[in-house]
Parts: sequence; structure tokens; C-alpha cells
Amino acid sequence: MIQTAKRLETVQEYYFSKKLREVRGLMAEGKPIINMGIGSPDLAPDETVIKSIQDAVLDKGAHQYQSYQGLPALRDAVASFYKNRFNVTVDPASEILPLMGSKEGIMHISLAFLNPGDAVLIPNPGYPTYTSVTNLVGAVPKYYDLTEDNDWFPNLTILEKQDLSKVRIMWVSYPHMPTGATATKEQFSKLIAFAKRNDILLVNDNPYSFVLNTTPISILSLTGAKEVCLELNSLSKTFNMAGWRVGFVLGSQEHINAVLKVKSNMDSGMFYGIQKGAITALESTDNWFSELNKVYTKRRDLIFKLADTLECTYDSKAVGLFVWAKLPEGIVSAENFIDAILYEKDLFITPGTIFGSNGEGYIRFSLCVTEEKIKEAISRFE
Repeated sequence: MIQTAKRLETVQEYYFSKKLREVRGLMAEGKPIINMGIGSPDLAPDETVIKSIQDAVLDKGAHQYQSYQGLPALRDAVASFYKNRFNVTVDPASEILPLMGSKEGIMHISLAFLNPGDAVLIPNPGYPTYTSVTNLVGAVPKYYDLTEDNDWFPNLTILEKQDLSKVRIMWVSYPHMPTGATATKEQFSKLIAFAKRNDILLVNDNPYSFVLNTTPISILSLTGAKEVCLELNSLSKTFNMAGWRVGFVLGSQEHINAVLKVKSNMDSGMFYGIQKGAITALESTDNWFSELNKVYTKRRDLIFKLADTLECTYDSKAVGLFVWAKLPEGIVSAENFIDAILYEKDLFITPGTIFGSNGEGYIRFSLCVTEEKIKEAISRFE
């Protein structure tokens, strides 16, 4: 029997891959499942974005291999977007690297900066991919606590009392997934100073800045950030382009070149037409964000009503594509709670435990569900 690599023993199948297979099975049996689990936007990109990719397929050279660094026009568009939206100045020629989704970037960054045995600071709760990629490259996850009492921000004083000598990367994500917590410039400054004192590469995963958030911030807007920081971003949530797989990483030329060494040995540049569509999306006016958030505001208000029905509590000021809700007193297991609702009410909600042990006692609702479906879900409990 052919043996698989030992690295596969360090990871399990992604929760949503496994759980959604179960949900699809229930739907195949005729169950009227409403899926509030995954954050895959159900809304379409703007018509101008779709037209851009349609027109681009007829351009000369559109179907050839593309540059590993992406079209210069795409990097220019990213630079302009960051200047206009975050007041961040980056050199499009050397400080931006387009990616096939920011999830790809997590792997590329890890391969570029981690050796086997190095440690990685990972938020608990946080995006599960940080852990799985860390394990796959032979590094060691070192979790830091995020709690509601501290507004889902790390206690750097406690963290710095630990042995950080082997830590090479620290993952942060503000606006935070899954809780929707935001970070201030003052908090970002503290993170940057912490990273500098401990020679740690600080990576902010930042795909939710413009969803129900009036004060988008990039960590790169802070003085001296490029010395120790990279920032990942994506068009998936902001522009309803999850399936297009468009993201990018920004940082100093030295750090970007390190990531490029990995990327250029693993894939080619993304399809020309997708890049042209991405350029159009990045040039969107304020009206796009305003109209998108009108839709999400209505949905979030209904999700709040559903959470109230389930006797859950939540932060009404949290941002992003989800509602993070605390379960009622006395509920021991988030997974048992959501499974009971799945099997009894045909409603799938994400248990907070998939994001780490500090997610126990919480559930997460996605806003990627129509108003009609949310109203139907509410009616199932009346």
C-alpha cells in the first residue's frame, strides 16, 4: 500500500468541506436546508466587472500564460485602491503581489518564512487555515487567546512573558474573523512595536474592511509597518468575487520578493480576463460599497432577530460578513446546539469551536443568505 506523507497526519479535512457534504446529503434527501454557515457571497459582482472579463477574453494574448506578478495595470489598480481607501502608499512594481485568493498567500508566506520547528502565533479563535498551513510546513502552532472581555484583541503583556524565541510569524485578522471585532490605529501600533521587539513577521489578513464598516484601516498605514508587516487582502467579500480567486499581498520589496520566490515555483499568473475584471472592481465608486452595505444591513438586522429568538447575545457594532453570537447560559456544546437545529429545523449555523477552543459557547451566522430565507428561518422557531 502506498503511504501518504507524514505531514497529512498533522491536518484533517477542512470542517466546511466535511460538514457541507453532510448538508448536501440532507438536501438530496429533500430536506429544506437553509445554509447560514459559510461566507460565500450570494450577490453578483457589478455588471461593469462582468463585462470587463467578457470583453477581455477577446484580447490578443488573453489565453496565454500570464506574469507571476500579474498585469502591471492590476498592480497599479491595487496601489491606487490602497492610496484612496487606506491612505497607504505602495510601489506597484515591487511592493504588491497578486494572488489566486488570499488563502494561497497564507501558504506562500509560510513557505517563504518558516523552517521546520519554527513557531507561529495564531489567534484563538481564528481562521483554521493558519493552523493547517503551519502544520503542513512543519512549523509549530502557538495559540494566543482572544476573548470577549478584551474585545477580541491579544493581551500583549501576557504574551510577551512567554518564550517567543522560536516565533517567526504572527497572524492577525482585523476586522477579525469570526467575531467581527475591529482594531484601532493605536492597537495596530502596539502590535507593530511588539513584532519589532521580538523579530516577528506580523501578517494582517484583511478581507472584511468594507463590509458594514465605516472606518476601514490597513496596518500598513502605520509608520514603520512595512519593516515587519505584510497585509493580505481579497476581492472575494468586498466585490462578491469569491469564486474568481483574486487576492494580493502587500509589504516591503524584500518581503514580497521572498513570497514571489515561492509563488513562481508553484503556479503561473491568474487568467488575464480575471485580472481585467479585478481592475474594474478596484476602481469602484463609493456607490458600490453603499449599495452593498444596504443589503447586508437589512440581512444583519434579521439575523439579530433570529439570534434573539435563539436567546443568543451579540455585539451589534461588530463588522464584517458574519454575526458572532454567544449562546444562552447553560448551553455546554456549540456543536451539539447547531446539530440539533440542523436536524430539527433544517438550518445550518457554524459552531464557534471550529475557530478554536475560545469559540466554545459561540455560533456564527453568515450574511450570505437572502432576506426571504432568513425570515423563513425565523418562522421555523415561531
